Amino acid sequence: MKRLSLVSVLFASVLLAACGTSQTKAPIEDHGAPTAVTPAPVPATPSGPQVETHGLAPGAADQSQSLAGQGPSGIEGVNAADAAKLKDSNNILSKRIVYFDFDKFAIKPDYRALIEAHAQFLKSHGQAKVVLQGNADERGSREYNMALGQRRADSVKQAMSVLGAKDEQMETISFGEEKPAAEGHDEAAWQQNRRTEIRYQGE
Repeated sequence: MKRLSLVSVLFASVLLAACGTSQTKAPIEDHGAPTAVTPAPVPATPSGPQVETHGLAPGAADQSQSLAGQGPSGIEGVNAADAAKLKDSNNILSKRIVYFDFDKFAIKPDYRALIEAHAQFLKSHGQAKVVLQGNADERGSREYNMALGQRRADSVKQAMSVLGAKDEQMETISFGEEKPAAEGHDEAAWQQNRRTEIRYQGE
């Protein structure tokens, strides 16, 4: 009888312990409403047009936007409207070649208006620069023609300088007979080769 009573007491103790354990774990099994999750903030989309900058170094986008204001020819310090004048066939600025008589480097009166127009253009655009390329026809020695081409380039530079262009805006070079504009061995070709060309840097 005592043994049965002892077993009953032990069983009751185990049952009470189990009930206590289940009450302790009950909060873990709570199936109440799920806790709301706050969504991550979405980055604000900047307003206004954006510039594609893939592969550009920092600051390159700003530089590319500033370059957009240059003339289409890329001539430094010349805006689009003024650069267009250099390509307009109706504008004297589109004329870039000064021709010379045989064995001469004096500028003929026919080209004074052309030279004055380019001199004034340089005067109005202090950052623009030109290369004056002197040339000769094939008659004479190579050395003589190199010197003659240089004199022709220098004569154009001197005239433009008198008319207001700065010396630092103009560079001279001679090709002698090495860069003929026309192939041939007659006066029709030679008269096209006796020349100074006005080339704007950046075109």
